Amino acid sequence: MKTSSALARQKPSKKSASAASSRRGLLAGGNWIIDHVKLIDTYPAAERLANIHSQSSGTGGSPYNILINLAKMEVDLPLSGAGLVGQDALGAEILADCRKNGVNTKFITQTAAASTSYTDVFTVETTGQRTFFHCRGANALWDAQDLDFARTKARIFHLGYLLLLDQMDRLDKRGNTRASVVLAAAQAAGLKTCIDVVSEASDRFKAVVAPALKYVDYAIMNEYEAGQVTGFKLRPDGQLDTAALRQAAEEILNLGVRELVVIHFPEGCFARQRGGQDIWQSSLQVPAKAVAGTAGAGDAFCAGVLLGLHEGWELSRSLLTGVSAAAMSLTDPTCTGGMKPLAKVMALVKKWGIRPAIPGSDSK
Repeated sequence: MKTSSALARQKPSKKSASAASSRRGLLAGGNWIIDHVKLIDTYPAAERLANIHSQSSGTGGSPYNILINLAKMEVDLPLSGAGLVGQDALGAEILADCRKNGVNTKFITQTAAASTSYTDVFTVETTGQRTFFHCRGANALWDAQDLDFARTKARIFHLGYLLLLDQMDRLDKRGNTRASVVLAAAQAAGLKTCIDVVSEASDRFKAVVAPALKYVDYAIMNEYEAGQVTGFKLRPDGQLDTAALRQAAEEILNLGVRELVVIHFPEGCFARQRGGQDIWQSSLQVPAKAVAGTAGAGDAFCAGVLLGLHEGWELSRSLLTGVSAAAMSLTDPTCTGGMKPLAKVMALVKKWGIRPAIPGSDSK
């Protein structure tokens, strides 16, 4: 695979773009993490105590969560992963889990230079609010040098999370990132590209995310991340500002995204297509007693939307699948433990119903 700065400016040829229709499957690369999820009674102040009522381990990281969710939905879709894990028990656990769920691991390599990444996730039982303590581990070393897009027949390459992949986020003298070079290579090989971002507290969003957006077909992120990338305040008083949300989506398109921007939030999601219509979709009315944790809702949403994009569904159907998958994810404290076959996921629409229209979503 070419890795020069020239490749970062390369656009896919008409021949490679048209080849996408003959491709099938999802290749997802980025963070591979084991989450240690702890349900607590309250989040304590410094030097105070909280009680852990239960704990469990599960999948973590954008590619891991998305691929396992799709496997559990039992969709007829080739699934492949790319990334780096340690030569340790957690790395072996990830590889074994992928193989058990039918995820191809030929692009997931092991290293002795770092341990497998993990996150301690503390979830408050009464609110579902999460706090993350993350060990970057092997993910910090992954630069995708061995990721050869000529060796995959996947239709979509998904990369996540930007801002949590040290080598991929590194800026060169021209202001490009390694992620932008890899995404350009995927497009040049005929794949559609998609990215997701981590919700870190920093001022790096514009510098790190913007260069990658020039080589992205689909950008999927939450409202906090969209606001950080664009500078728009999407919840100035705690309420969603739908006008600012529209502006943020347009600005992300202006930064280079070729086809689609999807922004998700607890109330639902918003999608803006380049040259197409805006679509709002409210989330499902999940009963409070059914919510076990919110750690995996964003990645479950992304999995549902990517499924629809891959299959060429109408965008409204893809978004409904996304919010339904997110709702199913809420039923378990881990990121993928609650996922069920697609028919059961979509049955939640009738079982729980859809929230009323998002206030302001019908305004121009």
